[in-house]
Order: sequence, then structure tokens, then C-alpha cells
Amino acid sequence: MEPNQNHTWKTKLHEVIYEADTPSGKLFDVLLLIFILLSIVLVMLESVVSIDREYHRLLYIGEWVVTVLFTIEYILRIISVKKPFKYVFSFFGIIDFLSTIPMYLAILFGGGAQALVTLRALRLLRVFRILKLARYLGASNQLKDSIIASRVKIMVFLFAVMVSSIVFGTIMYLVEGEANGFDNIPKSVYWCVVTLTTVGFGDIAPQTALGQFITTIIMILGYGIIAVPTGIVSAEYAKSSIKYNDNNATPETKAAKTMDLPEDVELHMNSQCCINCLNTKHQDGADFCHKCGHKLHQ
Repeated sequence: MEPNQNHTWKTKLHEVIYEADTPSGKLFDVLLLIFILLSIVLVMLESVVSIDREYHRLLYIGEWVVTVLFTIEYILRIISVKKPFKYVFSFFGIIDFLSTIPMYLAILFGGGAQALVTLRALRLLRVFRILKLARYLGASNQLKDSIIASRVKIMVFLFAVMVSSIVFGTIMYLVEGEANGFDNIPKSVYWCVVTLTTVGFGDIAPQTALGQFITTIIMILGYGIIAVPTGIVSAEYAKSSIKYNDNNATPETKAAKTMDLPEDVELHMNSQCCINCLNTKHQDGADFCHKCGHKLHQ
């Protein structure tokens, strides 16, 4: 145990920036989300020609104010952890960096790079930690695992759809030909994909009776194709659920069942972030990081 760890300025700074268990930490994160939303709104307004023409200077100043604040926040995040590169190359570290540099790049390479500030929308993912929406995080984790478990079946299905599109597209090219807008096989395949997914842009349409008959078959197949991935993922989602056992259930699992959570998902409300390794998946009431053993703040 490190003496007076919780009394150092760096530890206090870390608690405010990385955690939401304290009033100051929650206030910081809420203000951060407000500035992120403000920045996105500024970019959206700037893309409207009439608004940008009249309020360009005000929008430009507002975007620079937000950029400077995000730059300071990014620097503070780096200096408040013991392993800065752990944060810099983490998911949120990369997102924070990419969402901070566009205004600086705009000065060097022109205004086009400024559009990258829309990446700041990804920072809104922090709202899950701030509001402790464990219920939705648990459900999203199960859905993610179900999709990963279904990836092979989905890839085989997509491969079959791709082959079918090439076959039907080639057939329609032979049946309709260039005279009816099917100029080449790639364009015919594009038409087949649009029809198969029931999008139907209408830029190309079959004119012959045989072509219209084939189109009808493709459209009917499209309804079945849309349902297949959903069925695959749903089957994996159902298989991932573990039967609840009242006799052996932990208090966390009982709480999850009470809230209609997936039964294999434990509900944890701890938002503490380890200052050493940035791990956040701690048990409720934990005093030490289960990954590196470093002491957490009280």
C-alpha cells in the first residue's frame, strides 16, 4: 500500500477525470458531455451555408474554445495516470486525440480536416459510465457475444448472398441487355443487390416479361434473406442465456434477475478506474485492482 496515495494531487485529479463515484467526478463528466454535444451542434450549424454565412465568426470562435478545453482535458488525462501510453493507445485515448486535432489540422491543411470533429460523438459513449447504465451494458454485452458467436454463420450467409447476386445479375444482363439499362454485369449485380435488399432505387428497371418475372422472384427472396441474419443472432442470443438457479445464485445475479437482466450478467455499479492500468471492471466494494493489484481510492 502506498502511503498517502489518496491525498496526492495526481490521485485527486485522476478521481475527478476518470471516475464518476464522486460528485466532482460526475460533474466533470456531465460538463464534458455538454461540451461534446455543443461541439457537434457547432459543426452541424457550420455545414448550413445560410447560418455559416451570418454567424461564421461566432461559430469559429466557439469551436476553438471547445478545442482548447478538450486539449487541456487530454493533457490532464495523460498526466494523471502512471502509465500515460496505456491511455494514449486505448480506445478512448485514440478517440480523444482524433477529436482534438482537427482544428489544428485545419490551420495546416485547410478546412476539410475540420469535419473530423464529428468523431467527438463517439466520446458520448462515456454516458454509460457516468449514469451507470449497467442494465443496458449487460444486455449489450450479451448481444455483442451473440453476434461474435454467429460471425461464421453470418459470413457464410453473406457469401451465399454475394454469389446469388452475381448469378442473378448476370442472368438479368443476358435477359435485358444494354437496351434496357443493364449496360454491363457489374451494373446488373448492383441492381440485383438493390432489389434483393428491397431498397429499390428505381434507376434501373426490367422491361421484358421474363426480366420482370425474375425480378419478382428476387424480391420475394429478399424478404427471406433479410430475416436470416436476425434468426441466426437470435438463436445464439437464446443459447447464451444460462438457467437461473436460486439456490446457487449470487446477490448480484439475483439483482440482475429482478431487473430482468440476462441471467448470466452480474450487475456492478463500480465506476472506479485504476490509476495504474486504467482497468474499470472492478467488483463492488473492491479495494484493489483485480488486474494489477494496485490500490483503488477509497
